[in-house]
Amino acid sequence: MTVKVISPGLATSVQDLGRPGYYHIGIPEGGGMDRFATRIANLLVGNEPGAALLEATFLGPELEFTQPVTVAVTGGELPPKLNGEEKPTWESFEVKAGDRLSFGYLKGGARAYIAISGGIDVPVVLGSRTTYVLGALGGFEGRVLKAGDELPIGQGAGKAGKSLPAEYRRPDKAQAELRMLPGLYWHRVTDAAGKRFFEETWKVAPEADRIGYRFKGGTPLDFVPREPPFGAGSDPSNIVDACYPYGSVQVPSGTEPIVLHRDAVSGGGYMMLGVVISADMDLIAQLQPHMPARFVEVTLDQALAARADATATRKRAEDYLAG
Repeated sequence: MTVKVISPGLATSVQDLGRPGYYHIGIPEGGGMDRFATRIANLLVGNEPGAALLEATFLGPELEFTQPVTVAVTGGELPPKLNGEEKPTWESFEVKAGDRLSFGYLKGGARAYIAISGGIDVPVVLGSRTTYVLGALGGFEGRVLKAGDELPIGQGAGKAGKSLPAEYRRPDKAQAELRMLPGLYWHRVTDAAGKRFFEETWKVAPEADRIGYRFKGGTPLDFVPREPPFGAGSDPSNIVDACYPYGSVQVPSGTEPIVLHRDAVSGGGYMMLGVVISADMDLIAQLQPHMPARFVEVTLDQALAARADATATRKRAEDYLAG
Protein backbone atom coordinates (compact mmCIF):
# COMPACT_ATOMS: atom_id res chain seq x y z
CA MET A 1 0.00 0.00 0.00
CA THR A 2 1.27 3.46 -0.87
CA VAL A 3 0.33 7.10 -0.60
CA LYS A 4 0.94 9.17 -3.72
CA VAL A 5 2.29 12.70 -3.37
CA ILE A 6 0.35 14.92 -5.77
CA SER A 7 1.86 18.13 -4.39
CA PRO A 8 4.60 18.20 -1.72
CA GLY A 9 3.79 21.46 0.04
CA LEU A 10 6.63 23.75 1.06
CA ALA A 11 8.90 21.42 3.06
CA THR A 12 7.26 18.10 3.91
CA SER A 13 9.40 15.25 5.20
CA VAL A 14 9.16 11.88 6.91
CA GLN A 15 9.92 12.15 10.63
CA ASP A 16 9.60 10.09 13.81
CA LEU A 17 11.03 10.61 17.31
CA GLY A 18 14.60 10.74 16.02
CA ARG A 19 17.83 8.75 16.01
CA PRO A 20 19.66 9.34 19.32
CA GLY A 21 23.17 8.05 19.86
CA TYR A 22 25.09 9.53 16.93
CA TYR A 23 25.46 13.20 17.82
CA HIS A 24 29.08 12.64 18.83
CA ILE A 25 29.91 11.79 15.21
CA GLY A 26 27.95 14.72 13.79
CA ILE A 27 24.56 13.11 13.12
CA PRO A 28 21.83 14.95 15.04
CA GLU A 29 18.93 13.27 16.78
CA GLY A 30 16.47 14.94 14.42
CA GLY A 31 12.87 13.76 14.40
CA GLY A 32 9.67 15.77 14.62
CA MET A 33 10.43 19.29 15.82
CA ASP A 34 7.26 19.25 17.91
CA ARG A 35 7.62 16.01 19.88
CA PHE A 36 4.24 16.31 21.61
CA ALA A 37 2.35 16.74 18.33
CA THR A 38 4.31 13.87 16.78
CA ARG A 39 3.40 11.44 19.54
CA ILE A 40 -0.25 12.46 19.75
CA ALA A 41 -0.82 12.25 15.98
CA ASN A 42 0.42 8.66 16.01
CA LEU A 43 -1.66 7.68 19.04
CA LEU A 44 -4.80 9.11 17.44
CA VAL A 45 -4.50 6.66 14.53
CA GLY A 46 -3.48 3.64 16.62
CA ASN A 47 0.27 3.76 15.93
CA GLU A 48 3.10 3.58 18.41
CA PRO A 49 4.19 7.12 19.48
CA GLY A 50 7.44 6.85 17.52
CA ALA A 51 5.98 5.67 14.20
CA ALA A 52 7.04 7.54 11.07
CA LEU A 53 4.69 10.30 9.88
CA LEU A 54 4.86 13.48 7.83
CA GLU A 55 5.96 16.89 9.11
CA ALA A 56 4.61 19.73 6.95
CA THR A 57 5.94 23.27 7.33
CA PHE A 58 3.67 26.28 6.64
CA LEU A 59 2.04 24.71 3.57
CA GLY A 60 0.55 21.22 3.51
CA PRO A 61 0.92 18.57 0.81
CA GLU A 62 -1.76 16.97 -1.35
CA LEU A 63 -1.88 13.19 -1.02
CA GLU A 64 -3.82 10.43 -2.77
CA PHE A 65 -4.50 7.14 -0.97
CA THR A 66 -4.62 3.73 -2.62
CA GLN A 67 -6.24 1.86 0.28
CA PRO A 68 -8.41 2.70 3.31
CA VAL A 69 -6.51 4.17 6.28
CA THR A 70 -7.06 6.34 9.34
CA VAL A 71 -5.45 9.80 9.39
CA ALA A 72 -4.92 12.48 12.06
CA VAL A 73 -3.36 15.94 11.83
CA THR A 74 -1.89 17.70 14.88
CA GLY A 75 0.53 20.50 15.67
CA GLY A 76 0.04 23.80 13.85
CA GLU A 77 -3.51 24.63 12.80
CA LEU A 78 -3.28 23.54 9.16
CA PRO A 79 -6.86 22.52 8.28
CA PRO A 80 -7.02 19.15 6.51
CA LYS A 81 -9.48 18.71 3.63
CA LEU A 82 -10.66 15.30 2.50
CA ASN A 83 -11.88 15.53 -1.11
CA GLY A 84 -12.34 19.26 -0.45
CA GLU A 85 -14.32 18.85 2.77
CA GLU A 86 -12.62 20.29 5.86
CA LYS A 87 -11.85 17.89 8.69
CA PRO A 88 -10.94 18.69 12.31
CA THR A 89 -7.38 18.69 13.58
CA TRP A 90 -6.36 16.65 16.65
CA GLU A 91 -8.96 14.04 15.64
CA SER A 92 -8.70 10.86 13.57
CA PHE A 93 -10.82 10.35 10.46
CA GLU A 94 -11.30 7.64 7.85
CA VAL A 95 -9.82 7.85 4.37
CA LYS A 96 -10.94 5.53 1.55
CA ALA A 97 -9.07 4.28 -1.50
CA GLY A 98 -8.94 7.02 -4.12
CA ASP A 99 -9.51 9.84 -1.61
CA ARG A 100 -7.35 12.94 -1.72
CA LEU A 101 -6.12 14.80 1.34
CA SER A 102 -5.19 18.45 0.95
CA PHE A 103 -4.83 21.40 3.32
CA GLY A 104 -6.17 24.91 3.72
CA TYR A 105 -4.19 27.98 4.74
CA LEU A 106 -2.22 27.87 7.98
CA LYS A 107 -4.24 29.44 10.81
CA GLY A 108 -1.74 29.04 13.65
CA GLY A 109 1.62 27.52 14.48
CA ALA A 110 4.17 26.54 11.86
CA ARG A 111 4.32 22.75 11.54
CA ALA A 112 1.62 20.12 11.19
CA TYR A 113 2.03 16.38 11.75
CA ILE A 114 0.17 13.97 9.49
CA ALA A 115 -0.09 10.45 10.90
CA ILE A 116 -1.39 7.50 8.87
CA SER A 117 -2.43 4.21 10.46
CA GLY A 118 0.38 1.70 9.96
CA GLY A 119 3.01 4.44 9.75
CA ILE A 120 5.19 5.37 6.80
CA ASP A 121 7.26 2.28 6.05
CA VAL A 122 10.48 3.75 4.70
CA PRO A 123 13.76 1.94 5.55
CA VAL A 124 15.18 2.24 9.05
CA VAL A 125 18.59 3.97 8.95
CA LEU A 126 20.68 3.99 12.14
CA GLY A 127 17.65 3.01 14.16
CA SER A 128 15.21 5.59 12.79
CA ARG A 129 13.11 6.50 9.75
CA THR A 130 13.52 10.22 10.34
CA THR A 131 14.82 12.45 7.53
CA TYR A 132 18.09 14.34 7.97
CA VAL A 133 18.10 16.47 4.83
CA LEU A 134 21.49 18.10 5.45
CA GLY A 135 23.10 14.64 5.44
CA ALA A 136 20.75 13.11 2.81
CA LEU A 137 19.99 10.42 5.38
CA GLY A 138 16.85 8.43 6.22
CA GLY A 139 13.25 9.29 5.41
CA PHE A 140 12.23 9.05 1.76
CA GLU A 141 15.49 9.06 -0.20
CA GLY A 142 17.03 11.39 2.40
CA ARG A 143 15.11 14.45 1.21
CA VAL A 144 11.89 16.43 1.47
CA LEU A 145 9.02 15.10 -0.60
CA LYS A 146 8.34 16.04 -4.21
CA ALA A 147 5.44 15.47 -6.60
CA GLY A 148 5.26 11.90 -7.86
CA ASP A 149 6.72 10.24 -4.78
CA GLU A 150 4.94 7.11 -3.57
CA LEU A 151 5.27 6.49 0.17
CA PRO A 152 4.96 2.91 1.43
CA ILE A 153 2.56 2.47 4.35
CA GLY A 154 2.72 -0.28 6.98
CA GLN A 155 -0.11 -2.45 8.20
CA GLY A 156 -2.34 -0.93 10.86
CA ALA A 157 -5.94 -0.24 11.67
CA GLY A 158 -6.89 2.92 13.50
CA LYS A 159 -10.24 4.11 14.77
CA ALA A 160 -11.92 7.23 13.39
CA GLY A 161 -13.36 9.84 15.74
CA LYS A 162 -10.65 9.65 18.38
CA SER A 163 -9.70 13.17 19.51
CA LEU A 164 -7.63 15.09 22.04
CA PRO A 165 -9.56 17.99 23.66
CA ALA A 166 -8.01 21.45 23.74
CA GLU A 167 -7.38 21.35 27.50
CA TYR A 168 -4.79 18.62 26.97
CA ARG A 169 -2.83 20.63 24.41
CA ARG A 170 -0.36 23.50 24.71
CA PRO A 171 -2.25 26.83 24.82
CA ASP A 172 -1.53 29.42 22.12
CA LYS A 173 0.14 32.66 23.23
CA ALA A 174 0.56 36.01 21.51
CA GLN A 175 4.19 36.15 22.68
CA ALA A 176 6.49 33.21 23.25
CA GLU A 177 8.50 32.99 26.46
CA LEU A 178 11.57 30.82 25.99
CA ARG A 179 13.11 29.76 29.28
CA MET A 180 16.89 29.72 29.07
CA LEU A 181 19.66 28.50 31.33
CA PRO A 182 22.76 30.75 31.01
CA GLY A 183 25.78 28.75 29.86
CA LEU A 184 29.51 28.35 30.31
CA TYR A 185 30.28 31.36 28.11
CA TRP A 186 27.92 33.81 29.82
CA HIS A 187 30.97 35.61 31.23
CA ARG A 188 31.90 36.71 27.69
CA VAL A 189 29.15 39.38 27.63
CA THR A 190 28.96 42.43 29.89
CA ASP A 191 26.55 42.46 32.82
CA ALA A 192 24.51 45.23 31.18
CA ALA A 193 24.27 43.32 27.90
CA GLY A 194 23.20 40.14 29.67
CA LYS A 195 20.50 41.98 31.62
CA ARG A 196 19.25 43.68 28.45
CA PHE A 197 19.14 40.38 26.56
CA PHE A 198 16.44 39.08 28.91
CA GLU A 199 14.54 42.38 29.08
CA GLU A 200 14.08 42.95 25.36
CA THR A 201 11.52 41.48 22.98
CA TRP A 202 12.90 39.68 19.95
CA LYS A 203 11.15 38.55 16.78
CA VAL A 204 11.47 35.29 14.87
CA ALA A 205 13.46 35.87 11.70
CA PRO A 206 12.47 34.38 8.32
CA GLU A 207 15.65 32.30 8.57
CA ALA A 208 14.13 29.72 10.89
CA ASP A 209 14.22 26.04 10.04
CA ARG A 210 14.97 22.56 11.39
CA ILE A 211 18.62 23.45 11.95
CA GLY A 212 18.04 26.60 13.97
CA TYR A 213 15.69 29.48 14.76
CA ARG A 214 17.12 32.98 14.34
CA PHE A 215 15.76 35.97 16.28
CA LYS A 216 16.05 39.66 15.37
CA GLY A 217 15.18 43.08 16.72
CA GLY A 218 17.10 43.26 19.99
CA THR A 219 20.12 45.36 20.90
CA PRO A 220 23.46 43.81 19.86
CA LEU A 221 25.41 42.33 22.75
CA ASP A 222 28.49 44.01 24.20
CA PHE A 223 31.38 41.65 24.87
CA VAL A 224 33.97 41.76 27.62
CA PRO A 225 37.30 42.75 26.00
CA ARG A 226 39.75 39.88 25.57
CA GLU A 227 42.65 38.60 23.55
CA PRO A 228 41.30 35.76 21.35
CA PRO A 229 42.77 32.43 22.43
CA PHE A 230 44.85 30.40 20.01
CA GLY A 231 42.53 28.58 17.63
CA ALA A 232 39.61 31.02 17.93
CA GLY A 233 38.64 33.56 15.29
CA SER A 234 38.68 37.33 15.56
CA ASP A 235 34.89 37.74 15.95
CA PRO A 236 34.10 38.56 19.59
CA SER A 237 31.70 35.59 19.73
CA ASN A 238 34.32 33.11 18.50
CA ILE A 239 35.70 30.38 20.75
CA VAL A 240 38.00 27.45 20.28
CA ASP A 241 35.64 24.85 18.76
CA ALA A 242 33.29 23.20 21.26
CA CYS A 243 30.27 20.88 21.30
CA TYR A 244 26.82 22.38 20.79
CA PRO A 245 24.07 21.15 23.10
CA TYR A 246 20.62 20.75 21.64
CA GLY A 247 18.78 24.03 22.25
CA SER A 248 21.95 26.07 22.65
CA VAL A 249 21.78 29.79 21.85
CA GLN A 250 24.51 31.23 19.64
CA VAL A 251 24.84 34.96 18.97
CA PRO A 252 27.33 35.42 16.07
CA SER A 253 28.92 38.86 16.34
CA GLY A 254 26.47 39.53 19.19
CA THR A 255 23.66 40.58 16.84
CA GLU A 256 21.05 37.81 16.28
CA PRO A 257 20.47 34.88 18.66
CA ILE A 258 20.11 31.47 16.99
CA VAL A 259 18.52 28.57 18.89
CA LEU A 260 19.86 25.29 17.51
CA HIS A 261 17.05 22.80 16.87
CA ARG A 262 16.56 19.15 15.83
CA ASP A 263 18.90 19.07 12.81
CA ALA A 264 21.67 21.27 14.23
CA VAL A 265 25.34 20.53 13.74
CA SER A 266 27.08 19.11 16.79
CA GLY A 267 29.91 21.61 17.26
CA GLY A 268 31.68 24.71 16.04
CA GLY A 269 33.40 27.96 16.90
CA TYR A 270 30.64 30.23 18.22
CA MET A 271 30.10 30.74 21.93
CA MET A 272 26.82 29.59 23.43
CA LEU A 273 25.09 32.20 25.53
CA GLY A 274 22.98 29.50 27.16
CA VAL A 275 20.50 26.74 26.39
CA VAL A 276 16.73 26.92 25.92
CA ILE A 277 15.28 24.26 28.20
CA SER A 278 13.90 21.04 26.72
CA ALA A 279 10.35 21.84 27.87
CA ASP A 280 10.21 24.82 25.47
CA MET A 281 11.72 23.28 22.33
CA ASP A 282 8.34 22.06 21.02
CA LEU A 283 7.07 25.63 21.36
CA ILE A 284 9.89 26.98 19.19
CA ALA A 285 8.90 24.53 16.45
CA GLN A 286 5.53 26.28 16.16
CA LEU A 287 6.78 29.89 16.02
CA GLN A 288 6.06 31.78 12.81
CA PRO A 289 8.36 34.44 11.30
CA HIS A 290 7.98 37.88 12.92
CA MET A 291 6.32 36.45 16.02
CA PRO A 292 7.53 38.23 19.21
CA ALA A 293 9.47 36.24 21.79
CA ARG A 294 11.34 36.83 25.02
CA PHE A 295 14.12 34.84 26.62
CA VAL A 296 13.48 34.20 30.31
CA GLU A 297 16.35 33.32 32.65
CA VAL A 298 15.85 30.18 34.77
CA THR A 299 17.92 28.09 37.15
CA LEU A 300 18.78 24.43 36.74
CA ASP A 301 16.20 23.48 39.37
CA GLN A 302 13.53 25.43 37.50
CA ALA A 303 14.53 23.76 34.23
CA LEU A 304 14.23 20.30 35.78
CA ALA A 305 10.85 21.19 37.29
CA ALA A 306 9.64 22.42 33.89
CA ARG A 307 10.76 19.17 32.27
CA ALA A 308 8.85 17.19 34.89
CA ASP A 309 5.74 19.33 34.27
CA ALA A 310 6.02 18.83 30.50
CA THR A 311 6.36 15.07 30.96
CA ALA A 312 3.32 15.01 33.24
CA THR A 313 1.29 17.01 30.68
CA ARG A 314 2.25 14.58 27.93
CA LYS A 315 1.36 11.62 30.14
CA ARG A 316 -2.07 13.08 30.91
CA ALA A 317 -2.77 13.42 27.20
CA GLU A 318 -1.57 9.90 26.45
CA ASP A 319 -3.55 8.43 29.33
CA TYR A 320 -6.66 10.21 28.08
CA LEU A 321 -6.24 8.68 24.62
CA ALA A 322 -5.57 5.27 26.13
CA GLY A 323 -8.68 5.43 28.34
